[in-house]
Amino acid sequence: MTRTAPRPGAAAVAGIGATEFSKDSGRSELSLACEAVLAALDDAGLEPPDVDGLVTFTADTTPEAELARVTGMGELAFFSRVGYGGGAACGTLHQAAMAVATGAARAVVCYRAFNERSGVRYGLGQADRPLATGADRAAYSWITPFGLSTPAQWVAMFARRYMHEYGATSEDFGRVAVLSRARAATNPRAWFHGRPITLADHQASRWIAEPLHLLDCCQETDGGQALVVVSAEHARTLRRPPAVLAATAQGSGPDQHMMTSYYRPDITGIPEMGLVARRLYEQARTGPDGIDAAILYDHFTPLVLPQLEELGFCAPGEARHFVADGHLEPGGRLPANTHGGQIGEAYLHGMNGIAEAVRLVRGTSVNQPREVGRVLVTAGTGVPTSGLVLEGER
Repeated sequence: MTRTAPRPGAAAVAGIGATEFSKDSGRSELSLACEAVLAALDDAGLEPPDVDGLVTFTADTTPEAELARVTGMGELAFFSRVGYGGGAACGTLHQAAMAVATGAARAVVCYRAFNERSGVRYGLGQADRPLATGADRAAYSWITPFGLSTPAQWVAMFARRYMHEYGATSEDFGRVAVLSRARAATNPRAWFHGRPITLADHQASRWIAEPLHLLDCCQETDGGQALVVVSAEHARTLRRPPAVLAATAQGSGPDQHMMTSYYRPDITGIPEMGLVARRLYEQARTGPDGIDAAILYDHFTPLVLPQLEELGFCAPGEARHFVADGHLEPGGRLPANTHGGQIGEAYLHGMNGIAEAVRLVRGTSVNQPREVGRVLVTAGTGVPTSGLVLEGER
């Protein structure tokens, strides 16, 4: 079967912008979105009227038309939303790249803004939410009565099975947290700037849902992040060096359910991420050996390990050794989450990670490991997901 995708290299990220990342912003999500979008446009050297497309998450509360009105964008020729929480992150750029490649829009802004610490706290899960009649909530009704009502509880089930199958330990998960916090400690934008942790700190942190400690879990953040996508040709005329979208993809695996695909024969892998990886490598005409750095979605540390396996950097069950051997460090085989990730910098549903990938390609990350040609970025795991590969101009 012939597959279609945005033509590799046809689109590029021309601008990135963000608000301060905080725990009590005292601001509306619309205000946060506007600040991030205007900052991204300024980074690209564009003005609001230059924008004719917007893409965000179905979970975002800022309407496209309202954002366009308040920022002075004018007419919109394209607008789209992507579902499944953090799984949408790279999917927003997938949509933007298709719009630009097909001529549906000339300049598309992808954005995400929310009060996740001072407003609706995603970590509380389903338990305190009113009943609804939709199919998604009906599916959750089979598991919430048994105590599986929060994201941490859902992931704990996966983590426990992964530990049983491959001999992984809590310390193996903790090394992921230590790495993210080390990078955040030297990143002035990060909430945990100047506050690294040790593996002993991780092990001493309180239980959230065994085997997850507090320091296995991402933050809750108030803030906004935006990225400007234009054609690669257009990007070359703008203020910053283009970060070319060499590949973009979305994927949903067999028998997929939001965060809790427990009815699969095996729950130690992430087949939807495997699908995304295959599509990305096919489009970028490369494989794991052609990737110089990675931004891995780290909402919970246990799910970083199977991502490495699905992406082909190591065999199933071997990711714990890959991490322990230092391959994710700045001088390692695959420098990862150089901004501090969602554990150390901020939890913006992965959009801040895409911005860091742009900085890596530009060579402007505060934790720049070396010359980076290609960066692979993943989105939320446990859900229908997405990914992308960014590269500099060759």
